[in-house]
Amino acid sequence: MKLLLDENLSKKLVLRLADLYPGSAHVASFDMLSRPDREIWAFAQQEGFIIVSTDADFYELATTLGPPPKVVWLRRWTHPTRDAEFVLRRDAIRLTEFASDPDLGILVLDR
Repeated sequence: MKLLLDENLSKKLVLRLADLYPGSAHVASFDMLSRPDREIWAFAQQEGFIIVSTDADFYELATTLGPPPKVVWLRRWTHPTRDAEFVLRRDAIRLTEFASDPDLGILVLDR
């Protein structure tokens, strides 16, 4: 399962989570900072990424368009990078189940 981390999350998470989510990347790796959400959506869809964001815009796209791509929304997120890492590690099994269920398009995670 490959995660595409949105610009509102730290690029450091890619390396910190590489053991659980190999092949993951940050939007900055593809020169997609400040690109429109729909462009990031299309890229994630084409490349087989699951979008991880603290931005409700991707949640809204997922409810409107449906998967793929799938979206992990870190809701009401104002926490440091270490907390994002903790949550994505803590919920790794939930993410794996979410990724493998074709009927699910959104996973909402809170601290």
